[in-house]
Amino acid sequence: MPETVSRPRTDPGTPARARSWWGWGYTDAHPADAECLAMGALLPGTLAAPLPIPQVADLAIGRPALTPPSSLERLVTADPEARAAHAMGKAYRDVIRALRGRPGRIPDLVAHPGSDQDVADLLDWAGGHEVAVIPFGGGSSVVGGVEYRGDDHRAVLSLDLTSMDRVLEIDTASRSARIQAGALGPVLEDQLRPHGLTLRHFPQSFEFSTLGGWLATRAGGHYATVHTHIDDFVQSLRVVAPAATGASWRLPGSGAGPSPDRLFLGSEGALGVITEAWMRLQERPRHKASASVAFTDFGRALDAVRAVAQSDLAPANCRLLDPGEAALSGASRDGSSVLVLGFESATAPVGDRLATALDLARAHGGRGGAPTTDRDEPAPAGDAAVSAWRSAFLRMPYLRDGLARMGAVVETFETAATWDVLPALIDAVRTEVGAAALKATGHPATVNCRLTHVYPDGAAPYFTVAVAGRPGDEVEIWDEIKAVAGDVLHRHRATVTHHHAVGRDHRPGYDRQRPEPFALALRAAKDALDPHHVLNPGVLLD
Repeated sequence: MPETVSRPRTDPGTPARARSWWGWGYTDAHPADAECLAMGALLPGTLAAPLPIPQVADLAIGRPALTPPSSLERLVTADPEARAAHAMGKAYRDVIRALRGRPGRIPDLVAHPGSDQDVADLLDWAGGHEVAVIPFGGGSSVVGGVEYRGDDHRAVLSLDLTSMDRVLEIDTASRSARIQAGALGPVLEDQLRPHGLTLRHFPQSFEFSTLGGWLATRAGGHYATVHTHIDDFVQSLRVVAPAATGASWRLPGSGAGPSPDRLFLGSEGALGVITEAWMRLQERPRHKASASVAFTDFGRALDAVRAVAQSDLAPANCRLLDPGEAALSGASRDGSSVLVLGFESATAPVGDRLATALDLARAHGGRGGAPTTDRDEPAPAGDAAVSAWRSAFLRMPYLRDGLARMGAVVETFETAATWDVLPALIDAVRTEVGAAALKATGHPATVNCRLTHVYPDGAAPYFTVAVAGRPGDEVEIWDEIKAVAGDVLHRHRATVTHHHAVGRDHRPGYDRQRPEPFALALRAAKDALDPHHVLNPGVLLD
């Protein structure tokens, strides 16, 4: 029988670490002015001094367009700080708008429901009063997924689910748990750890995103192979939609028609609000091994990654950094590309699997690769390149915000394509996006690439573009670069997104990518489940 779980509570004497309303992560982790200046010096043409950190008081937030009925007052707030923090996600576009004092439409109200019934009551009220409802997990969207754009609704309600953050049950026999969708990554893992279990889904936004957000956006996570997306861990979902509430059955697998879970995975809050999920868990890994391999030829490095992906080794980490990305992260200083490999297991040593993967890499021109192994949590530091990459991976969003304060335009986008087109795709992005950035700004751009997830039939490249912008025109430049990148992806039949979701920013590419019969079915589902069209308007559909 499933057991009930008590959620560990934080020490009431420990002050909560402040989250940034305008940028990534914690306020005390943002680069100081001196670090911003040092980064700006690496991009010719940036500002002479960093833009000041924006203040909520400077936004002149007005009164809400309407107030909720007394029965819902306990669930909502019109506090200006809360409204500002729920106005946007964390894309570069969002950060620079906040820095320039142009955050877009601020939600009128922020709701913190504590139950499915609370969610249903809020949706009922919104449907009858032309209130747009924007489901909001941790607010880490980088594709415009948690903001309102338009003027078709009287008011905007941000629906923050983080009060619904409990692991409600654990079924140890089936090794699964029923978890509320508002659980942030650390909160979720803290509740599983005493049971020796883990979901082991660690996106870069792990600290600042929720289970519901991962499910609604089909988030990519910790594993570079096999279980690359949150989909693989879903046993069943519970969804509250304006028209109905329901849950799918808990099953290890089923061939009964189209999967009901697949309708809501990736639906981005446009069809219903995911409030709970039964998730497949794992034992916490005890055996780990990691190493890095350097390549002088990026093409041969791609071949090495393909060989590893098409083996049966299934590494947990298989990240290839091109020379620019390797230098940026400190993994290499000599112009080499670097392949970071990692293996883990709860039951058996993994050193032999790492050794075999290293042999494959060396057969394609790789050099180095002294493995580091460790039997206990946390993950071993590994060699210097592995350690540098891990640190840079977690720090990178903060550095992006520091560059934004220097007036730089910094865009990241990811995709996936089959191996036969991947080299041409990467070359085209570097060439055409770099040229577009130069044309838009008059300054040379840095265009770096890394592979984040790999498959036997293809891989997911992740690109970073950085260039000095024109003061005040950063958003327009960002839009131009984004449009060119989208055209390149479409021409190579590469997906508009591998794990960042569609949101509003990727809508043009998504509209071109999806087949029309599916678009017809999606519109019909929207009409049936959300007849007043109040749920996240503009996401996935007009």
